[in-house]
Amino acid sequence: MISASMVKELRERTGAGMMDCKRALQDANGDMEKAIEILRERGLSAAAKKAGRIAAEGIVESYIHGGGRIGVLVEVNCETDFVAKTSEFRAFVHDIAMHIAAANPQYLTREDVPAEVLEKEKEILRAQALNEGKPEKIVDKMVEGRIEKFFKEVCLMEQPFVKDPDKTIKDIVTEKIATIGENINIRRFVRYEMGEGLEKRSDNFAEEVMNQARGLS
Repeated sequence: MISASMVKELRERTGAGMMDCKRALQDANGDMEKAIEILRERGLSAAAKKAGRIAAEGIVESYIHGGGRIGVLVEVNCETDFVAKTSEFRAFVHDIAMHIAAANPQYLTREDVPAEVLEKEKEILRAQALNEGKPEKIVDKMVEGRIEKFFKEVCLMEQPFVKDPDKTIKDIVTEKIATIGENINIRRFVRYEMGEGLEKRSDNFAEEVMNQARGLS
């Protein structure tokens, strides 16, 4: 049985993605040192060392969906102009832009969520738990768990990747660092939806983009 604490320990020791750590532990039958060796063989542990290097090159990618109904601009940085011009890097950035169009993240990381937004969300979640009749003594723990779910919904780096929901965006960035051999950093993004904030018919544009990303349409 691979526990969450084992995955956490391996992630802290190697810097590899959560799902990569879980798979390595499964392949190693729970042997921590063997799992570290597996990650090193796969080049994923080395990605953590590259993640600290300066990434000042890169590209700004645009993605337009549905004849102009949803538009995304995203800046993704790497270390060299050479890598920025490769088809592999450009395809990766395009996938990130498509994901943003489909999943509609509000922030890049959980650290970017404003304190007032987080506190308001906690107030709402606490009220929900109390209204559900949950005992006061477990409400705070419930709120903590639901806040983690909130981060996964609104923070790009923690969202499940639309093309492979078993991995987060952070996981696929880590994997791409390992394969390309340079640090990669998603710096910023903006997403526009036609008529956003205006009264309009409720077409689910995000679901349509997600289906396209998964090859369902």
